[in-house]
Amino acid sequence: MPIKILMVCLGNICRSPLAEGILASKLPKKKFTVDSAGTGSWHIGHQPDERSIAIAKNNKIDISQQKGHQFTASDFDAFDYIYVMDNSNYWDVIQLADNQAQTEKVQLILNELFPDENVDVPDPYFGMPNGFDSVYKMLDEACDVIAKKLIEKHSI
Repeated sequence: MPIKILMVCLGNICRSPLAEGILASKLPKKKFTVDSAGTGSWHIGHQPDERSIAIAKNNKIDISQQKGHQFTASDFDAFDYIYVMDNSNYWDVIQLADNQAQTEKVQLILNELFPDENVDVPDPYFGMPNGFDSVYKMLDEACDVIAKKLIEKHSI
C-alpha cells in the first residue's frame, strides 16, 4: 500500500495543487501518492488557478487534471503525512483532529526548510505578478527535502 501525503492550503487552487504536483514529480509513484485539499469549500471540483497551472507547466509538471476538494476529518485516516501551507491552515486542520496522533501528522511545509520557525508560504492569489514563481521555488525546495526524507525513511 503506498504512503499517502496530503498538501493543504486555503482554497486548493494555488499553493497546495503546486505542492502536490511538485512532490509527486519527485517520488516513485508505486510507493507514494500525493493529493491536495483546501480548508475552504469555494473551489470543490475546480481546476487549479490558471497561474498555478502555467507555472507548473513551465517547470514540466502537469497539474491541469487536479480537482479541488475540501479537507475533512476523514483525511487524518486516509493520509500518512499532511503538509499545510500556512499557520491559518494549520489551525484549521488540527481543529478537526480527534487525538494527538492525528495532530502529529500535520506539519507546516516550510518547517522543512526553516525548522520550528513556522514560516508561511505566501498566498499568491491576490499577490504580485511574480508571486506564483516565488511560491513555486519555495515549494520546490521544500519538496526536495520532503522527498529525500520520505525515500530514506521508507527505504526505497
